Amino acid sequence: MKKTGLLFLIFGLTMNSCKQKTTEMKEKIITTNDIELYTENFGDKENPAILLIAGATVSMLYWDEEFCQQLAEKDFYVIRYDNRDVGKSTFYEIGSTAYDIVDLTNDAIAILDGYKIESAHFIGMSLGGLIAQIASIKYPERVKTLTLISTGPWGDSDPAIPEMDPGVLDFQAKSQTVDWANEDSVVEYMMEGAALMSGRKEYDRKRGEKLIRAEFRRANNYLSMFNHANIQGGEKYYNRLDEIEQPTLIIHGTDDLIWHFKHTNILFNKIKNSKLLKLEGTGHELHFEDWDTIIEEVARHVNTRK
Repeated sequence: MKKTGLLFLIFGLTMNSCKQKTTEMKEKIITTNDIELYTENFGDKENPAILLIAGATVSMLYWDEEFCQQLAEKDFYVIRYDNRDVGKSTFYEIGSTAYDIVDLTNDAIAILDGYKIESAHFIGMSLGGLIAQIASIKYPERVKTLTLISTGPWGDSDPAIPEMDPGVLDFQAKSQTVDWANEDSVVEYMMEGAALMSGRKEYDRKRGEKLIRAEFRRANNYLSMFNHANIQGGEKYYNRLDEIEQPTLIIHGTDDLIWHFKHTNILFNKIKNSKLLKLEGTGHELHFEDWDTIIEEVARHVNTRK
C-alpha cells in the first residue's frame, strides 16, 4: 500500500452518550465468496441507507451503538459492520493478510447487495475513509455521498505535511511488552493508546475501558486485527480523486496524530464537490463531545442526495 495513516494502528476509543435508546438494533451476517461479514442495522429499512466503515484494527463497535441510534433517529437506515480480521467477521492466521484494500472495498458493496440496497451514503473513518474513496471511484452508482472522517487522500499528498507523530511510534514499540492473552494487560495498553489519540479533549476512561473489553471478548481472534498493518493493493485507484463526483463531507480534528489536519487541504482541493467540518481540539477519534455536531452536519449533507 502507498503511504497512508491506516497502518498504525491504535485509533481513538473515546465515546459516550447520555441519551436514551430508542432505535432497535438487528444483526445480519453477509456471506460473500466464502467470507462472512458480521453486520448490525438500526432504523427503518425504508429510509435512506448509511454504511459506516471503521478504521484499521477496530471492529464495528467503534461506531458506538448510541451514535448509530442517534443517526438512525434522523430518519436513516444505519449499518455498521466488522471488517475482515476484526470482531465476528472472517479472520486469518496472524501475520498473513490474504486480501487487499480493494477486497475490503468489495466487501462494503457485498453488504449493500446482502441488504438489497441499490446505493448508500458512505461514512468512512481513517482506513474506512480510504475504502470509501475507492468505492466512490470503482462503484460510483452505489455511493450517493461520501463522509470522510480523520483520513487522508487515496493518492499522493503534500510531502511538506508532517508525518505521523513520533509519539505514536514510541507507543507502538511498547506492544512487545503486552501479554495479549491477558485481558487486563490488553486493556491497560489499549487505553493508553486511546488517550494518546484523544487530542485536547478529555478521554472518558470508563467508557473507553468498556469498549476495549467488549472488543476483546467478542473478537473471533483479537490479535488478527494486526493483519491490517499489511494491507496492500488499490494502485489502480490511486491519484484519481478528481473523478469523485459524489458530494463529500470532510470531518477532521485539528489534533489528529495519525493523519495531520493539513491532509484536509488535499482532499478539499482534489474532490471537487467537497466541504470541510473542522473539529477544534479533536484527535484521531470519534469523540462523544463531537457527536451532536457530526450527526447534524452529516444529516444536512446526506439530505442533499436522499
